[in-house]
Amino acid sequence: MANNSRVAMFVPLSILMVLVVSSGLVQEASAAGECGRIPIGSAAASLSPCLGAAKNARAKVPPACCTKVNALIRTSPRCLCAVLLSPLAKQAGIMPATAISIPKRCNIRNRPAGKKCGRYTVP
Repeated sequence: MANNSRVAMFVPLSILMVLVVSSGLVQEASAAGECGRIPIGSAAASLSPCLGAAKNARAKVPPACCTKVNALIRTSPRCLCAVLLSPLAKQAGIMPATAISIPKRCNIRNRPAGKKCGRYTVP
């Protein structure tokens, strides 16, 4: 009888563990946003060389910014849009229309020109 009670207790416990693990996997998969598994804050921090150019349309875009933007466009153009329109960018004083123009100001050839980024069109 002791073996039956152990089995009876083990089955619900193992089912509970499977449910917890599977719900964790579902939450992790759904947590992947526009930037994949990279938190948007980290993606935004990687674009810190662009801060001046994102605030002022007349500012020269630093080469380090162009390199970072080009890499992000190649790997995840939707992430770039999400970062530039994020509340974090707004708090930093970034002007979305100015920031969206950075790929053009960097002369990036394969930029997502004509695509929508929020209410803005990428030049």
